Amino acid sequence: MNAAKSSGLIELHIAVLMFGGTALFSKLIPLSALDITLLRCCVASVVLGLLVKFRRQHLTLASKQDYLVAIALGVIVSLHWVTYFAAMQLSSVAIGMIAFFTYPVMTVIAEPLLTGNKIKLMDIISGILVLIGVVLLIPEANLGNDTTLGIAIGILSAMLFTARNLLQKRYFSQYSGPHAMFYQTLVAAVFLMPWHQTELQSISLEIWGLIALLGVVFTATPHALFTSALRHLSAKTVGLVSCLQPFYGAMLALVILGEELSLATLIGGTIIVTTAIFETHQSHQSQRQKKNV
Repeated sequence: MNAAKSSGLIELHIAVLMFGGTALFSKLIPLSALDITLLRCCVASVVLGLLVKFRRQHLTLASKQDYLVAIALGVIVSLHWVTYFAAMQLSSVAIGMIAFFTYPVMTVIAEPLLTGNKIKLMDIISGILVLIGVVLLIPEANLGNDTTLGIAIGILSAMLFTARNLLQKRYFSQYSGPHAMFYQTLVAAVFLMPWHQTELQSISLEIWGLIALLGVVFTATPHALFTSALRHLSAKTVGLVSCLQPFYGAMLALVILGEELSLATLIGGTIIVTTAIFETHQSHQSQRQKKNV
């Protein structure tokens, strides 16, 4: 492995570790999921905007249509992050992240519907396996149970993330990661502002420190590292390493928050994450074959 690839791999693992660490703030910051997302986006949009300018790139977009796409993506991202944090506040970091990580399988099922291609039998089998994994996570079939509700909201977050990724890939892929996320976090902050629930002056200095940490270190920084890693690594490598996010998140929650994993969570999580890894591998193999034809 050459120095550039080695450096890219280190950057990628740090980025995925940070993405996994993001989930901890759902428990560390004593605010609602909406307020955490709003303040995270305010901080991150400023940092990402400065990063784009530091790289001597223009903050403006190429066309009016791109601004409309940016608004749509920002609204979807805001709803995705609110549901992401809410899922973990209701259940646990591990369960919320595992439920969210149903999105790789959602993507391989949803993408053919948009492109007009047939869904493969293996993708259907993967969907069934993920469903089995989710069922193992559910303590009881009752939305009155916080854990069950958290799983349902985590799956909704996965659906929103899938929609955002497919839209960005199709209509916004010409922009760098920090540039695209600058607009998405900015739009998300503006969209959520009318519904904020906590007065800013009532937030302690310690909580502001955690919000700054979340916005700068665990949002802007991993997106910059992720973009940098993409320049040196294959999409397949990036996709497979990204599947470690629930593992990193669960381990950080175990060490920092003392959250333990039940046997059912371990088995269900293993099924879901293993299926995600398989589908990511298959997806990149399929793309490679198409390019070689």
